[in-house]
Amino acid sequence: MENLANKKVLILGGSTGLGLATAKAAAAEGAIVTIVSSNQNRLNEAAQQLPPTAGTHSVDLSDEQAIRSFFAGFGHFDHLVYTAGENLSLSVIKDMDLADSRKYFDIRYWGAVAAVKYGAPLINPGGSITLTSGTAAVKPNISWSIGSSICAAMEGFTRVMALELAPVRVNLVRPGLVRSNLWDSMDPAVKDQLFDTFAQALPVKYVAYPDDIALTYIYLMKQSYSSGEVVTVDGGALMI
Repeated sequence: MENLANKKVLILGGSTGLGLATAKAAAAEGAIVTIVSSNQNRLNEAAQQLPPTAGTHSVDLSDEQAIRSFFAGFGHFDHLVYTAGENLSLSVIKDMDLADSRKYFDIRYWGAVAAVKYGAPLINPGGSITLTSGTAAVKPNISWSIGSSICAAMEGFTRVMALELAPVRVNLVRPGLVRSNLWDSMDPAVKDQLFDTFAQALPVKYVAYPDDIALTYIYLMKQSYSSGEVVTVDGGALMI
């Protein structure tokens, strides 16, 4: 297992949720962390939770040229993590707005593709890329057509990149339900009921927080014998 002390860890989507939790976990292991987000206010808030050595950059992760320009000036690093996303709008196919639905791919899928394209050449020997999917890829539900499609696309992309970019390791984290900011648009009472009901159904009897999932990103950075893997961390949800 690789030691993360003094390793440069770059997290795109690192200002909130899974990304910020991973940044804090990596920093706790001695990594030099840089977080990237399109929201400057969130970056400023996140910076208060990270060591003074942490860097922050505001980049529009839906814009390929912005991503390209960022990497052109960033320099070499060791580990790339991509967790960027936003609240998904769920709808059945008859009510779907196709133009709006395409926008969700810009950050969650195409942003990741651009980050890998322009970031991979800068990764130091022994480094890695860790991407993000979700259990909707393999256990969908009604109205989740866009979310499920993005998750499945990310998993296929990960496996191809593990072959194309070898010996750079490319893996993916497949979280289940997480108590993150992605659910903030939901009515608080409805959200609490969702989490409580889901927790009772899970074998572990609780719904994860971002800190729980961050441990998996850390594991994949450190596990030098893992590539092309999709690691599910869902509290046992896929079994029920």
